[in-house]
Amino acid sequence: MSIFIAILSLYIIRVIVSAFNMKLMTAIMGTVLDVGVIALIVIFQPEIRKFLIQLGNRYMDSAQGKAIADKIFGKRKKSIGSESVNEITEACRRMSEDRTGALIVIAHRASLEEIIASGDRIDAGIHRRLIMNLFFKNSPLHDGALVISGDKIVAARCTLPITDNTKISARFGMRHKAAIGVTENTDADAIVVSEETGGISFVRGGAITKIHNINELKLLLSEAMEE
Repeated sequence: MSIFIAILSLYIIRVIVSAFNMKLMTAIMGTVLDVGVIALIVIFQPEIRKFLIQLGNRYMDSAQGKAIADKIFGKRKKSIGSESVNEITEACRRMSEDRTGALIVIAHRASLEEIIASGDRIDAGIHRRLIMNLFFKNSPLHDGALVISGDKIVAARCTLPITDNTKISARFGMRHKAAIGVTENTDADAIVVSEETGGISFVRGGAITKIHNINELKLLLSEAMEE
């Protein structure tokens, strides 16, 4: 609002100096406002980027968008297989029992290369013991997110964008906020295992679904695989 009022004030000043036929001041104010447009794009770059991503993802999630994307780029979504789903859910079940904190991101169509680049490359098959070892509290890779694409664990210790949503319940910690952030900005899904309670949450499109039993998680992952 402060930026909006400042821009409105500059525009009013320009109108006034133009009305008084102050050519030099009119030219200066015109230049300032022209540069101001570029400055606004720079200032609001994260918000503009987030809006465009959400707009694109909403279209890409539609049947028409998926069909057009598949024709232009080929089928880009990397679905995980049923065996990998079993390995992921079983790892989450055991980490929940042990109260081992975990944050797993499952990529779909949107590229997560920036997120992957922030961590350490793994490029390994999906196995429950590997996932559990990566999130073991004494492991050097336990802090951050694990990124899965297709039937591979692509990277670990990745940094995710934190959501700007201020209406999130205070009971959710940084893992949940990071999971919400990445699913708001991309079409990826995320799984969170709470270190404090052992509870499992599935996050899609910024919305958190509490998992009451492991079959619910398996069903959600299977549904995502079939989309």
